Amino acid sequence: MRTLYLLSLWLHILAAAVWVGGMIFLALVLVPALHRPAYRSTAQRLIHETGLRFRFVGWTALALLLLSGTLNLAFRGYTRDDLWTGRLWQGPFGRTLAVKLILVALILAVTALHDFVIGPRASARLMEDPDSPEARHLRRRASWIGRLNLLLSLLVLALAVALVRGGL
Repeated sequence: MRTLYLLSLWLHILAAAVWVGGMIFLALVLVPALHRPAYRSTAQRLIHETGLRFRFVGWTALALLLLSGTLNLAFRGYTRDDLWTGRLWQGPFGRTLAVKLILVALILAVTALHDFVIGPRASARLMEDPDSPEARHLRRRASWIGRLNLLLSLLVLALAVALVRGGL
């Protein structure tokens, strides 16, 4: 049983690294590089293709985080009944977990908004007419949503560290 718990915990950490690391790579490496004049002609297409690829990787990582997180709670002795009776939410661990899960729900909503609404609209407009005011507005909006998602994800990561130390 301990081996399965360690495997689940490893998977949780790996999925978090892929999710957060991917967003950091996009924000600090890819996007700044594409702002160089030499890449302007291909930047929109590369952002579009990278976004599509990361969408699959990101949603896979999020699904693995949800699955492994649920398993990790079960391995720690929590059951579905503890969710409904309130036992899961008691004490510093429970309060920290509650805040973390609220932020995770917010991340899922923000990611869906970015990946399925704003991002595709921005990408389509940028490919049609990159200099239009609407294209620039949607690009900025998608960029800010991505930054918000990264910030929320870093907060969840900090709460995860607090959880293994007993909560806040």
